[in-house]
Amino acid sequence: MTDKAQGTITLPNPNTTDGDTRQLGVEIEFGGLKEEAVADIVVDCFGGQIVPRDDKGLIIEDTEIGDIEVYLDSQYLHQAESSFDKKLLDIARKFVPLELVTSPFPHTALDKLDVIVDRLKQAGAVGTDGGLLLGYGVHFNPEVEALTLEKILPVLTAYALCEDALREAANIDLSRRALPFVDPYPRALVDALAERDFGSMAELIDCYLELAPSRNYGLDMMCIFAMIDKDRVAAEMDMATISARPTYHFRLPDCRIDQDDWSLELEWQRWIKIEKIARDADLLEDLKEAWKEHRASLTSIRSDWRKESSKLTGDF
Repeated sequence: MTDKAQGTITLPNPNTTDGDTRQLGVEIEFGGLKEEAVADIVVDCFGGQIVPRDDKGLIIEDTEIGDIEVYLDSQYLHQAESSFDKKLLDIARKFVPLELVTSPFPHTALDKLDVIVDRLKQAGAVGTDGGLLLGYGVHFNPEVEALTLEKILPVLTAYALCEDALREAANIDLSRRALPFVDPYPRALVDALAERDFGSMAELIDCYLELAPSRNYGLDMMCIFAMIDKDRVAAEMDMATISARPTYHFRLPDCRIDQDDWSLELEWQRWIKIEKIARDADLLEDLKEAWKEHRASLTSIRSDWRKESSKLTGDF
């Protein structure tokens, strides 16, 4: 049974602890279209005004769900002026993702964004399956309920313990596995989350920075941690690559925008299941105990854990 609000599958805790609807930002990477064509589709669907930017593509202001950016993911190529540079730009479009990035909007309005996805598909947008090296993805940035250990630790732990099953269910494309953006969490971090009793957010952040000091994971926690304790994160990480904000950065899904049976809501359901598991204290404890037993076995491998965790959580 799925809960819905305004047509979209909702988060199990749909509001922040302050009582506001949790916001969601979405980033979609794809190919096959030019920025201007994408911007026109956005305006046709959601209204707004197209504003060119000197440094980075286009922004469509004042749409139904807020501002939406559209740009080729390459700073240099956007400065193309010579005929040679422009040829490079045309070549790059076959490999460099075009990104559509929303400003935060109520997560209950995600179904509206699928309207644009359908239009992009009809216009010839290409997803991950369009070529061997097209590592296109989708990033969800759901707002946290609160910047507290009580709210954040269970979600991080649930994701870490379910990641192997989630990756198998999502069938992450080989081209994305070859790129350094969706690495699985190190087992040492999963061990710590299953075994340690964290007494403070500072302890959790220190553990993460020690065992997984990178942004290149399916669930990137650096934005949240930087929001909570920027100085602590800055001591270990290059802050030029980190935007401090109160959102999970879930970047595991492939972008299969050119497939008829694919949608943003399909991928969104996987994240919702992670949060549901995080809310179930007994299930989370069972997962922790099962992980420790799995790690104690001398012959265990990751595929064994996928099967074992799926017995407890069901399919993703």
